Amino acid sequence: MTEAVYVLEPGSYLRREGLALKIVKEGETIDNIPADGLKRLILVGHVSLSGAVLDYLIQNRVETVFLTPTGRFRARLMPDEHKHVSLRRAQYLTLSDPQRALPIAAAIVRGKAENCLQMLIRRASDYQAPELRKAAASIRPMMLQAGRAQSLPELRGIEGAIARMYYAAFPGMIRNPLFPFNGRNRRPPLDPINALLSFAYTLVTNEVLSAIKTVGLDPYLGALHEEEYGRPSLACDLAEEYRCFIADRLVLGIVNRRRITPEDFVYRGKPPAEFTDEEEMRRRRPVEMKPAVCKAFIASYEETMRRSIFYPPLSKKVNLRWLIVNQARRFADSLEHPEKGYQPFVWEA
Repeated sequence: MTEAVYVLEPGSYLRREGLALKIVKEGETIDNIPADGLKRLILVGHVSLSGAVLDYLIQNRVETVFLTPTGRFRARLMPDEHKHVSLRRAQYLTLSDPQRALPIAAAIVRGKAENCLQMLIRRASDYQAPELRKAAASIRPMMLQAGRAQSLPELRGIEGAIARMYYAAFPGMIRNPLFPFNGRNRRPPLDPINALLSFAYTLVTNEVLSAIKTVGLDPYLGALHEEEYGRPSLACDLAEEYRCFIADRLVLGIVNRRRITPEDFVYRGKPPAEFTDEEEMRRRRPVEMKPAVCKAFIASYEETMRRSIFYPPLSKKVNLRWLIVNQARRFADSLEHPEKGYQPFVWEA
């Protein structure tokens, strides 16, 4: 049984043949996807579908996600909307009220800060790096400030400060001198580390978005991230607690174990100050993974998501994909029962 499949071959075409989906390029079948048990199909770049494939995906309720070649979310095929009206009503009423949304957003920021802190402390111990422990100590007071924030703009400022402190310390966690890191940059990423981080964050955010849709929430109305046309703000909110634990650890593991080299990237000149559209950004982005490396990276990501961790709310081990779904359920429950409050996932020491 295949639950999630990524199609990365540019210019390819999916057609159905019996109980298999065939990936065809220039008239030749380059791969087969067993259709039985398929739950998610992620299409990266310019991939076409036949009518028979589209009908199969709809009839069998296969969630289908379309990403740009850079990994940016484009669209999602869902058979229908979730019918949990009372839950969405609670979401709209709560998250549309800044004062009611504030403690929820503060919990998300504290969870993110705690996981950043844990990441730095663990790596400080692994590498005997006191500068990482010092960075962790500078983040701890920000967690208290997040709980005392009087408004969402103030809280967003605190969250931004935590991120800057964390990324300032990030070079100390890179143990491969071939990959310098001079700060976080995006849209477009300017160096290999930022390209890897951006792609990993996109994968995690889409994972969270899927979980949000599964439990019946609207992914476009969040608490921490402001409303912006086309941005799944709630998915961006709930992805914060997994950035260090899943995405950063994956990227650092691949880089520090030297499973990737600078030659695995395509480099171009300095990007323009502005891009006319996503297509121009794709063509002129300064750095990107080569196709084979991208496939290997996604394979490592899928392997990570199948790993299990003890999950205290259920008192048992669950894989990371199931953990994200359960956290989305806990978030939904906190909206319908505000007295419970939302408890983000925190990386236990």
